[in-house]
Amino acid sequence: MTHYEIISKNTDSTVVAKYESDGKRAKQYESEAALERAFIEQLEKQAYEYITIHSESEMVNNLRKQLERLNHYQFADDEWKRFFAEIVANPNEGIAEKSNRIQNDPIIPFKTNAGNTINIALINKKHIHENHLQVLNQYEEEGGAHATRYDVTILVNGLPLVHVELKRRGVNIREAFNQINRYQRDSFWAGSALYEFVQLFVISNGTITKYYSNTTRFNHVREFGKMQRKNKSKTSNSFEFTSYWADAQNNTILDLMDFTRTFFTKGTLLNILTKYCIFTTEKLLLVMRPYQIVATERILQRIEISHNRRTYGKIEGGGYIWHTTGSGKTLTSFKTAQLATGLDYIDKVLFVVDRKDLDYQTMREYDRFEKGAANSNTSTAILTKQMEKEDARIIITTIQKLSIFIKRNPQHPALQKRIVLIFDECHRSQFGELHTLITKHFKKYNIFGFTGTPIFAQNAGTSGALRTTQQAFGDQLHTYTIVDAIGDRNVLPFKVDYIKTIDKEQNILDKPVQDIDREAVYLAPKRVKNVTKYILDHFDHKTYRGSKSYAYSKVMNISEVVSDKVEEVKKKVALHGFNSIFCVTSIEAAKLYYMEFQKQMEALTPDRRLKIALIYSYGANEEEIEDGLIDENNENTDRLDQQSREFLEAAITDYNAYFGTSYDTSADKFQNYYKDVSMRMKNRELDLLLVVNMFLTGFDATTLNTLWVDKNLRVHGLIQAFSRTNRILNSVKQYGNIVCFRNLQAATEEAIALFGDKDAGGICILRSFLEYYQGYTDRKGRYHMGYSEIVEQLQTQFPLSEMPIVSEEQQKQFIKLFGEVLRCKNLLSTFDEFEGLEILSEFDMQDYTSHYNDLYEEWKLNREALPKESILDDIVFEVELIKQIEVNIDYILLLVKKFHDSHCQDKEILTSIRKAMASSLELRSKRELVENFIHTLNDSDDDVYLQWVAFVQAEREKQLVQLVNDERLNEEKTRAFIDNAFAIGALKTSGTDIDGIMPPMSRFGGSNREEKKKTLIEKLKAFFERFQGIGGA
Repeated sequence: MTHYEIISKNTDSTVVAKYESDGKRAKQYESEAALERAFIEQLEKQAYEYITIHSESEMVNNLRKQLERLNHYQFADDEWKRFFAEIVANPNEGIAEKSNRIQNDPIIPFKTNAGNTINIALINKKHIHENHLQVLNQYEEEGGAHATRYDVTILVNGLPLVHVELKRRGVNIREAFNQINRYQRDSFWAGSALYEFVQLFVISNGTITKYYSNTTRFNHVREFGKMQRKNKSKTSNSFEFTSYWADAQNNTILDLMDFTRTFFTKGTLLNILTKYCIFTTEKLLLVMRPYQIVATERILQRIEISHNRRTYGKIEGGGYIWHTTGSGKTLTSFKTAQLATGLDYIDKVLFVVDRKDLDYQTMREYDRFEKGAANSNTSTAILTKQMEKEDARIIITTIQKLSIFIKRNPQHPALQKRIVLIFDECHRSQFGELHTLITKHFKKYNIFGFTGTPIFAQNAGTSGALRTTQQAFGDQLHTYTIVDAIGDRNVLPFKVDYIKTIDKEQNILDKPVQDIDREAVYLAPKRVKNVTKYILDHFDHKTYRGSKSYAYSKVMNISEVVSDKVEEVKKKVALHGFNSIFCVTSIEAAKLYYMEFQKQMEALTPDRRLKIALIYSYGANEEEIEDGLIDENNENTDRLDQQSREFLEAAITDYNAYFGTSYDTSADKFQNYYKDVSMRMKNRELDLLLVVNMFLTGFDATTLNTLWVDKNLRVHGLIQAFSRTNRILNSVKQYGNIVCFRNLQAATEEAIALFGDKDAGGICILRSFLEYYQGYTDRKGRYHMGYSEIVEQLQTQFPLSEMPIVSEEQQKQFIKLFGEVLRCKNLLSTFDEFEGLEILSEFDMQDYTSHYNDLYEEWKLNREALPKESILDDIVFEVELIKQIEVNIDYILLLVKKFHDSHCQDKEILTSIRKAMASSLELRSKRELVENFIHTLNDSDDDVYLQWVAFVQAEREKQLVQLVNDERLNEEKTRAFIDNAFAIGALKTSGTDIDGIMPPMSRFGGSNREEKKKTLIEKLKAFFERFQGIGGA
């Protein structure tokens, strides 16, 4: 086989093949100002033009000059005024609309004064080097809520498309992320809102540098209620979704100077902006990670080489991408297909999946990336028509439909066209007869595969002519292993517990897979009972159900979406904890466990019962096959034996009762049942999904954090199944929980070594409880303090008796130390051994949290008045983790009821209420309401909760009327505005809504109106925070 070293021969590669630093590094610069100067000097060496701009008028004038240069057209003054007002500074367009303009619609038809229409481009995506790059620094924005000075801005044709926020060495770069949040809240919208065009952000403290898209930041801001725009969709994106830059060998490039020499190379930056960002139909901007870009370009380069050398139709024209499960293969494949169809000699791209549900799932994802870009098919007849249509450029189909098409049409003209075939999970699809059909009947094809778990010689089966992934697809074009992904924090590590369930449990490698006698032991009634009890007893602990909450965009119309009638309607809600999958060895085992769960839950109180769904279908081999692959055929219930089908029918009836649906085991309705289960798992509406093989590959749900395993898993099947749990969601979800009821330790170590490396176990699997609790030394010789040491240090340095802390330096030390306590406690909280070893009592934890919150609020208020380089710059508050330990209003009302039941005499309960309120960021704004409510209580028999609702509603009405009167607001519009805010869970402070409720006032009366508007916004925010989430609001 001929091998080509592609990347080293193509000077247009976006990601450098291998980077070795040969210049000054950022660690040499101590101050932020020195770092900024060095950064700009490096950009100037890379042909950026440095300009000095201090006002918006100067920026607008520069924008005009740059667009005139790009488009070879001189605007008349009135033409420019019209173009700027309608296109650039349109008051009805925000971040989403401007991102769509840059990504999807950068060429604008414009009618000149002469009456003819010309095209004006904001950016040249076809010839990227026609675009002009400029850099400016310390731009001051005076028109926002606060005067703001931005660090460094990259202008592309005069538009600010990249913003860089720098911090001095030693400052946590999360503070740079938070700084950009404040810009968005306070000033990006000011004036002509040019900074809302920013597509990418770069944050750095010199030694660590990361990048991310505008909607990663935007959604983080929205999620915490700091900023609301017209787009109501919400995500859980936060700092966890920022990315490292790297070379093609996955070596991260952290130092700012090294980052600048690679990421900010003109060709690289312009390629990322014009080719490797995707603005989705959900109005989110996705920016690809370096390994995704490398994979895309290597496939495209292989296609181009095969075209030039006529090696298409041969294995030399193909290859495979080994990117670990959860690393975003669907996005990579979409961008590859999209760019491949842009080659004038490629007729079609076929994306081939091996299951009908993945066909549906991939189509939904492709539609999310670009509506209508791809074509799916429900039958071979439709596939045939698509193969004949010239405008059906990207086609998603299944192995089965493609095989039937070829067999029925062996001489079809489409088989003579230039076709690119991309196989998803190619470790599965390569071993059927389809590969032979393709190589025999397609004449001018390129075949590529994506897999997270390739087949190598050492883990290949013995059947079939094509035993390895390389034999089927050709060269390995790029690799991004589970070790790389965990190191980059693109997926989470695993926490694996092995629960002994029988007295003598040998290593599974010593057992034949189909040993019926042993399976009889595993399915003994006593063992099934014990395993079920263990899951019920530990479910809340493992999944955080009832103890931790987070914001999430929930699909509100699942039944309608499943029937393909409507688009998804999402709403931001608070979810409590995560959910789980329980995989078992056989259909018989699934039936036994389902019955046992129903039986044991009858004895539980309603709040402890689980919503459980059961799903299985006919599989030729319910256990794993020889090479560890999971046989997941979810398309066929007809071949189930009668008893198994009737049992599944009954379980689906239970499901229908839960959700008001009407599914059954008939072909079409079972497919919709599968889709419905999938969406409700992602919505966290199900607690536990009981499966045999289904949902263990190809299913992604960020809300899933636990896999219970009573099944022999090996190599591919093990990694694929484990990887259902390790999708990143937020700072609360730190790892994927794996609870094994069989001895899979040796199999786990084998699989991780095969798909990572021999040392991967220490990276992919969490350490023991004692190591996190007592401290440990890592492989590099660095010591990490344990929880007990951190708490001891906290109590020694900051005893509660000496609170509050006055010294700014000590405040800083306390914030860092208590943040460590929060992070370590969050990590330990699902270890069974942690119960009873928390050290800090509930009251002590509340007191420390209260002081932490005091400093957080003080820091927020004082930051704007602090100098740019303050001691508080390197403070990062763990707000997301604080929200997980704080109490909610229901807990407060429970205490209030206890106080009421004591005939309003128990003063200790009042102390508990005050401590609990002070420890909660969310409830601080409601403290006065609760205290006033307590004062209204009497010794009556009335229901405390009903009294509370009536009290809150009366207070809300009273305070709203007072606000309307004090500010002379339009009452009808104000009520509608407030009602809408409570309905969507956010107060919209941008746009013209606030102006609509204000009293009439001259818009030309100086700054008085703006000052009144700012004051009103603060009062509305205070009202909203006080009443949000209580008393029916």
